[in-house]
Amino acid sequence: MTDIPRHGPARAVRLRPVGDDELELRYRVVHGYRRAFRMAGEGPALVLIHGIGDSSATWAELIPDLARSHTVIAPDLLGHGASDKPRADYSVAAYANGVRDLLTTLGIESATLVGHSLGGGVAMQFAYQFPERTERLILVSAGGVGREVNPVLRAVSLPGAHLALSALRLPGMRLQVGLVVGLMKLLDTDLGRDAPELLTLVDALPDETSRNAFIRTLRAVVDWRGQVVTMLDRCYLTEGMPTMLLWGDRDSVVPVRHAYGAHEAMPGSRLEIFEGAGHFPFHSDPARFVALVEEFTGGSAPADWSREHWRELLVDGRPAQVMEQGLREVSERSAT
Repeated sequence: MTDIPRHGPARAVRLRPVGDDELELRYRVVHGYRRAFRMAGEGPALVLIHGIGDSSATWAELIPDLARSHTVIAPDLLGHGASDKPRADYSVAAYANGVRDLLTTLGIESATLVGHSLGGGVAMQFAYQFPERTERLILVSAGGVGREVNPVLRAVSLPGAHLALSALRLPGMRLQVGLVVGLMKLLDTDLGRDAPELLTLVDALPDETSRNAFIRTLRAVVDWRGQVVTMLDRCYLTEGMPTMLLWGDRDSVVPVRHAYGAHEAMPGSRLEIFEGAGHFPFHSDPARFVALVEEFTGGSAPADWSREHWRELLVDGRPAQVMEQGLREVSERSAT
């Protein structure tokens, strides 16, 4: 097993073209389940973790540019894309374990994690469970840093969601939903900005197995009141870990105010707002997204984790300002 070495800011960047064959899905069987992933490029490892209902395909147009100076790994999380969809544990902690195990089979000991939406929560959980394997965090419209979430996702967490998702695939329903989406876009609403891509996620649930995996994943992090898992109470542990937050200021799924709260709670973090973008800023402005990722990974040294520093952070506890902010409204927290 070959480790990919950690690189500091002064690393030499090798630019190379990425062939189409490198962007094709690959597969590894881990714990008896098939895991699909894309892998391309050479250099420091960069792991791209998609959101709920999505897949590694969401990163497809970005991978060639990022792979010119990184080894890019974009998994389909269990229950998503071309990976198996068993009746299994779909918690963020289980997903973090799955990412670790896939990276281990690929011989990658440490990486910069880029997580979008649910994938942002998975990236934070990975950094919490395996700080020694986390070089940097890049959180994109991340879940897990506040209670609020789009009412549609809250509704899908309720009993009967299977029927509602199935109904969306009935003849004529797609046209009716499309008309509503068109109206929301015409009125320039935030939800109208995100609705076409959110509907694409519904289209990616063609059968009952896919829909069951989606709903089990959603219910692990959302109920009728909103998000039920938060990492805010442990954000102080990111001290010393380079962290960048990327958010659209018109995000209809995870409001941009979550970005400001997380930025305040994460010591030394960097915040970049994409004006006019919704929940998928890397789709709205891919060139800026790639440039920011390259600048951040090239201009910051990877986290230098030590057991002693980790213990000191835990013993000292949260800074007072973190305890006083939006955590008051959160009554449920991740138990891991």
